[in-house]
Amino acid sequence: MQQQLNEKIRVKINGMQQGMFLQSEDTNNPVLLFLHGGPGSPEIAFTQKHPTGLEKLFTVCWWEQRGSGISYQRNTPKEMMTIDQMISDTIAVAQYLRHRFGKDKIYIMGHSWGTVLGTLTAQRAPELFHAYIGIGQVARQAESERLAYTYMLNKFGTAGNKKMVRKFKKYPIDKGGEIGIKYLSVRSDGMQKLGIGTMHRSKSMLDCVKIVLGYKGYTWREKLKFPMGNSFSLNCLWDFVLQSDLFKQVPRLEIPVYVLHGKFDYQVSYVIAKQFVQAIEAPVKGFYTFERSAHSPCFEEPKKMCHILRKDVLNGKADLADR
Repeated sequence: MQQQLNEKIRVKINGMQQGMFLQSEDTNNPVLLFLHGGPGSPEIAFTQKHPTGLEKLFTVCWWEQRGSGISYQRNTPKEMMTIDQMISDTIAVAQYLRHRFGKDKIYIMGHSWGTVLGTLTAQRAPELFHAYIGIGQVARQAESERLAYTYMLNKFGTAGNKKMVRKFKKYPIDKGGEIGIKYLSVRSDGMQKLGIGTMHRSKSMLDCVKIVLGYKGYTWREKLKFPMGNSFSLNCLWDFVLQSDLFKQVPRLEIPVYVLHGKFDYQVSYVIAKQFVQAIEAPVKGFYTFERSAHSPCFEEPKKMCHILRKDVLNGKADLADR
């Protein structure tokens, strides 16, 4: 019997109450666990303005990770914000979803930072998942940041934008300078201006702020806590993201691997992501270029994403992948 679902709940995950949104047009459909980016940036709010259509194909869990969004708690110890803890939480959420919806396996989809978490979780517990789907796949983020820095510096220099050039030159990443959190605000501003950040058509980070503030699924208190969780999670996990090298850490996955990547994405390198898919061993794998997207093809080209999910992912094939 077909049953719809639209639920906001908190579940005890590894001793901590964590929030999630469950959406489905038919709970008999396969289950999909969506791992948001950041670290610390839940994405359910984007679906209000940019519907994905995922709930038509899956029962979707938009989990807000430990230290993020509605799961953020001021008293969360920094010592509990480690990659091992995040992987353990992800496995626990997957187990909760399996048991609740009566599924042997589920699908796991990561976006940005969520691709690091998703890839490592799929490596540790492949028996829980039908397939792994990465959107804006991180593989070697330190290298990606240097490529993006050089690209933006050249672009602003050629355009005669001296103000942006001065901002970037305060952080000499191209000469081995630290890729610290303070730089990220400059980086994000530059990427939005050039259409190579969150979304190709978005030209300001204020667009993202407005999306969170306008989301009807959050209370005002939750909206005000959102940036606290973002800052907290980023401070705890950003160094790990930079130090990760998934080429070495995850040379093989035991489940099908699908990576969807925007052509204009410099927030996470399109080129490096494609190299990662070429390098990884998997029973089935596919890389899919989204010609009109930057870092968020799930929100920028949702119809194309759902077509790939329906035709390839749900059938264990890669017929639509780039050749």
